[in-house]
Amino acid sequence: MFNPMRPVIDAQRQGVEKLAETVELAGVLDDRLETMQEVEVGGTPADVVYEENKLELLHYDPEAAGIDVPEQEREAVPILVVYALINKPYILDLQPDRSVVRRLLEAGHDVYLIDWNEPSRLDQHLTLDDYVNRYIDNCVDVVRERSGQDQINVLGYCMGGTMSTMYTALHAEKVNALGLMATGLYFEETGGVLERWGDEEYYDPSTVIETFGNVPAEFLDEGFALMDPVQNYVTKYVQFFENLDNEAFVKNFSRMEQWLEEGVDVAGATYEQFLEDIYQGNKLYKNELELDGTHVDIENIDMPVLQILGEYDHLVPPSASKPFNDAIPSEDTRIIEYSTGHVGLAVSSSTHEDVWPEVADWFIERSREQEADEESAAGEESADETTDEATADEMTAEESGDGAAGSDVETVEGIGPTYADRLRAAGIETVGDLAGSDPEAVAEAADAPLGRVEDWFEQIA
Repeated sequence: MFNPMRPVIDAQRQGVEKLAETVELAGVLDDRLETMQEVEVGGTPADVVYEENKLELLHYDPEAAGIDVPEQEREAVPILVVYALINKPYILDLQPDRSVVRRLLEAGHDVYLIDWNEPSRLDQHLTLDDYVNRYIDNCVDVVRERSGQDQINVLGYCMGGTMSTMYTALHAEKVNALGLMATGLYFEETGGVLERWGDEEYYDPSTVIETFGNVPAEFLDEGFALMDPVQNYVTKYVQFFENLDNEAFVKNFSRMEQWLEEGVDVAGATYEQFLEDIYQGNKLYKNELELDGTHVDIENIDMPVLQILGEYDHLVPPSASKPFNDAIPSEDTRIIEYSTGHVGLAVSSSTHEDVWPEVADWFIERSREQEADEESAAGEESADETTDEATADEMTAEESGDGAAGSDVETVEGIGPTYADRLRAAGIETVGDLAGSDPEAVAEAADAPLGRVEDWFEQIA
């Protein structure tokens, strides 16, 4: 029999159940608040190996972090991570299972990171030239000297990636491979909210500088939060309350909140120059940017370049990054685009499973190619000396040809261990096998740029 009061009774029951759940959650609130106060961030051990002004150059210690990498698997070419001037860099080392730093260390990389720290009022006149041509360059030289490498790898995040790009264009001889993580490089109707807000029609950065000197972290934080106000002011706190009984969730939430609250001011002159030249003028992409009168020529970026992008990045949408690869001469460019956001690239658990091992391998391949090239160059120099001592008639042309054809494919300059293994898997084991193959098929088998493969063929022609 239909009871007209049933809907009311059901609603009351649901209300009582919800109230009981709320009371139960409230009972653990004190414990969770204590948990939030105890969480730690940036736990991977590191030594400060260089200081200049506020800057600290950190060198991470895998052994102290409990990361055991066999000697033969340690990479000789180090990675210098260039973080943004905004916020603190421990977002890249938030916790052990969500630490970009640890993923790189576990893969055998030697990792350095620039921690810019907070600029003082006296630093308000620092320009992009100061950061790029003085601070970054000095850090690169320290890393080169400590590692004994002429060239190192550079990995830049967000604004740090944009500055890393400028640096690479100006000092290409010191950079082996360039990784760019959520990096703004192209600003011309990309659909990004920041690009729209920063348009010169609506915004004049000089007024901020005239008012504050340095740009306050609070000013920047509120601007970023307002890009997604419902998520940042409502949804995330609802999710927090709904997950109060999940201690792991509370710890993750607390670490992120701590990072968001510990913002860093930005030097006024650099902020103004960045907004006007990069966002409003799009000068880096147009190859029109100058730092202290020196042209930042992106035509110099001919080394391997990897872009790591978040599909749902609302700060730097992929459309603000991708076009740059077509504007530079590098024949070895790659884009990894993953279904996450700007910060998710650094802290998402799935990103650490799917993306960062791939990034680590990409750097390893490019580093070993550099080592192979150096060994090949040393071998050629030694061979030249030997040839000078021998007479040309000590070997016949036939003997020479047979010897070269039977040589291992790795003897060709530019074919390092990684490329060689891929070629051998495809049945291309010797120089003769390579010479008898089609360049496009070789490029596909080695997963190498066609231009690089054509260089191999020119050597053995």
